[in-house]
Amino acid sequence: MARFDAYSVLMSVYSREKPQYLRQAIDSMFSQTVCTDDFVLVCDGPLSDELEEVVYHMQEQYGDVFHVVRLEKNSGLGNALNVGMEFCKYEMIARMDSDDISYPDRCERQLAEFDRDPGLSVVSGTIQEFTSSPEKINAWRVLPNTQAGILNFAKRRNPFNHPCVMYRKSAVKDAGGYQDFYLLEDYYLWIRMLLIGCQGYNIREPLLWMRAGSDMYRRRAGWKYARSQMQLFSYMERQGFISRSECIRSSLIRAASSIAPNQVRESVFQRLLRTGDGGTEDKM
Repeated sequence: MARFDAYSVLMSVYSREKPQYLRQAIDSMFSQTVCTDDFVLVCDGPLSDELEEVVYHMQEQYGDVFHVVRLEKNSGLGNALNVGMEFCKYEMIARMDSDDISYPDRCERQLAEFDRDPGLSVVSGTIQEFTSSPEKINAWRVLPNTQAGILNFAKRRNPFNHPCVMYRKSAVKDAGGYQDFYLLEDYYLWIRMLLIGCQGYNIREPLLWMRAGSDMYRRRAGWKYARSQMQLFSYMERQGFISRSECIRSSLIRAASSIAPNQVRESVFQRLLRTGDGGTEDKM
C-alpha cells in the first residue's frame, strides 16, 4: 500500500474565465480519491460578479480548506502562482487550471509516484483535449516517462503538462520559481529545474481533461509568441542544454507555426504534436 502525504492545490483565476468552468474545475479537485485539505485559489485581479458568486459558494461549501488570495490587478499566471505558493502549506503542490477537469484518481496516482521514487521533483501525466464535452476527445498529449526521454524531449518541446503537474515546492523555489516569459513561464521553469538536476516523471495514462479549441491555438500565434519561443531556445543554447543547430531548427519550426493561419496551426498541433499513440517524444 502506497503512503500518501498531504498536498496543496494551487489554482489561479482571472476575470475572463467562465463561471461554470471554474466550478467544474474546483469540484473535480474536491472529488479526488485522495482529497486535499488545503486549496489555494489566487484571484488574479478583479473578477466578474458571476465568478465572485462561484468563489463565495465554494467558500461556503468547503470552509477553511478553501483559501482565497486576492491580487489588486491582473499580473499574469506566473506571478499569481508564485504568490499562491507562499500560501500553500504543504511541500507537495498539485497545479490545476480554472477551466479543466481532473480525473478522480489523478492526485492519488501522482502521490503514489512520489512515494515510489522520493527523488522525483515533478510528476505530470497525459492530458486529453476536448472542445465541447470530455466524452468527445480531440487529441491526447502523451509525454516520455523516463528522465532521459524527458531531457531529450525538453530540447524541442515542453516536457511536462503544466495543467496537471504535481511538484515539490522546494524544488520549484530552488530553480527560482516562475519567472516572466511570455506564455512560456512553465517551460522556462522546467528547463531551469532540469538544469539543476531535478528529476521528473510523466504518467502515461490520462490524468486530466483539458479544454482546447480555436481560442487556445489563437493565443499561440503572432510574432510576439514566436519571439518568446526563440528567446527560450536561445537561453537553452547559452546554458549548454541544446546545440546551436538544435536552437536554429527549433526556432524556425516554432516561428513558422506561430505565424501560420490559425486553422493550419491547429491542424499541425493535433496531427503531429498531440497524437494518442504514445509516441509524441519522437515528433518534431
